[in-house]
Amino acid sequence: MLKGISLARRAYALLLNRLDDQQRASAGLIRIMPLGDSITDGYHVPGGYRIKLRQHLLAHRYAVDFAGSQKNGPSDLGDRDHEGHSGWRIDEIDARVRGWLARSRPHIVLLLAGTNDVVQCHRVATAPERLAKLIDKLFAQDAERRVILATLPPLSDPSMDALVRGFNARLPGIARARAAQGRRIVLVDMYNALTLDDLLDGVHPSRRGFDKMADAWYSELATMLDALAAGMSAEV
Repeated sequence: MLKGISLARRAYALLLNRLDDQQRASAGLIRIMPLGDSITDGYHVPGGYRIKLRQHLLAHRYAVDFAGSQKNGPSDLGDRDHEGHSGWRIDEIDARVRGWLARSRPHIVLLLAGTNDVVQCHRVATAPERLAKLIDKLFAQDAERRVILATLPPLSDPSMDALVRGFNARLPGIARARAAQGRRIVLVDMYNALTLDDLLDGVHPSRRGFDKMADAWYSELATMLDALAAGMSAEV
C-alpha cells in the first residue's frame, strides 16, 4: 500500500513538472508567490527553500504553481518561478510589487523581507512600518489573498542580530492588526527555525538552513492550502 502511494505521488510530481509556465497558469492551480530578497532567491543555493518546499507540496499532492517574474533553481525543481530580488530592501520591493501582483495574481504570498534594511543600516527603526505598508499593498488588489509573513532569520554579527530581534518583535503586532481587520495573514517564526550554524556567510542559509525554512513555511502553508482548496470547492 505504501509503495503504491509513493508511486502515485511520484507520478503526480512528474506530471506537474512537465507543465510549462503557461500550462501551469491556465491549469487552475493555487498560485504561490515567494516574495523577498536574496534568501527567497536562494543565494549560494539556487532555489533555496523553494526546493524542499515544492517537494513537500508534491508529496502531499497540493496543486500549486510558484509565481513571479524571476526564475532559478535546479532543473528538477520543475517550477522555478519566484519574486526574490538579491540585495533589495523593503522600500525597493514595495516600489515594484503592484506590477508583480497584477501579472502573477497570487492566491498566497510568502513574505520574507527586511534583512537588507538591517545589513545596509537603512532606517532600521522604521523598517517595520515600511513592511506594514507593503503588506497592505498585498491585500489592496485582492482582499481574499493569503499572506504568510516570516520573521527574519538570525545574523551572525551580534549587533546586526540585535537589530533583527528588534525588527521581529514588531511583526506579531503587525500581523494581529491586519487579522483583526479580516485579512488572512499568519506569522511564521523563521528566526528560531534556524541557528547560526545554518548560515554559510553569516547572512544566507546553507542547504540545511533552507531545508529548515521549507519545513517552517510548509507548517503554515498546508493549513492555508487546505482552507483555500475547500473554499474553491464550495464555489464550484
